[in-house]
Amino acid sequence: MSDAGSSVATMIDQQVKELDGIEKRTIQDFNTTLGTERVGQWKIRTIALLQQHAGQAEADGLSRKSPGMSFTNDLIEEFSDEVECYRSYLVTLAKRLRAAVPPNAG
Repeated sequence: MSDAGSSVATMIDQQVKELDGIEKRTIQDFNTTLGTERVGQWKIRTIALLQQHAGQAEADGLSRKSPGMSFTNDLIEEFSDEVECYRSYLVTLAKRLRAAVPPNAG
């Protein structure tokens, strides 16, 4: 179980790196519309991966995540808030999976 949790955590780390790449590219291009589309596609792929490797509960957790209300007129800040919402969920999930104690340990 520990090895499985570790491999799922590694997959999650890869998805976080991909998300970070989307954010970096969007900020460089200053094209939040395209960045938002890319994040949407990334989210669909990531939910499917979580469902397959981590379970339905974790996939549902990510699918329910959305940034809160924004009161700024700064599109880059709003985009970064959305990315952070997903990143924080995945980083926390990966930490939890890595910290899980195998059921036969005792």
